[in-house]
Amino acid sequence: MPDEEPRTELDERYSDEQATAVPWSQAVTRLAEAELYWLTTVRPDARPHVTPLIGVWADGALHFCTGPEERKAKNLRRNAHVVLTTGTNTLHEGFDLVVEGEAARVTDPVRLRALAAAWEAKYGAEWHFDVGDGVFVSPEAGEALVFEVAPRTAFGFGKGGYSQTRWLFA
Repeated sequence: MPDEEPRTELDERYSDEQATAVPWSQAVTRLAEAELYWLTTVRPDARPHVTPLIGVWADGALHFCTGPEERKAKNLRRNAHVVLTTGTNTLHEGFDLVVEGEAARVTDPVRLRALAAAWEAKYGAEWHFDVGDGVFVSPEAGEALVFEVAPRTAFGFGKGGYSQTRWLFA
């Protein structure tokens, strides 16, 4: 899936007077370079579940993996709507990103091999995955389901010069 160019809007209510909307290309760079993301899923009883994880940006989407019996995988079987966040834990500097979308399983072996290579390139040999039947396989952790989240809506929050940019995808 190619990186599509979203409609970009600056929300002036939450932005300094001199702020401008951040181009999606800059957000993609930050998403690709982030080391840690926070995933929010919805439990069967509608309560949110939030957990940190690692992931990669590829083919216009964020990708993450999880064991099939972990809480997030169980939640995704019932409700694919997710939010992924990343950024800096500071008030007056940095840039935070929020990506809303639906998590979809990736099972194609060619894509899984490319994603496994991307994980290892980004995080090192500690995060080496082999590819099994529609899953990542790790000798230490067993099988992991792989998901992609193509942005439906994304938000960028600039700090130290406040701005709020919204990106809307078709």
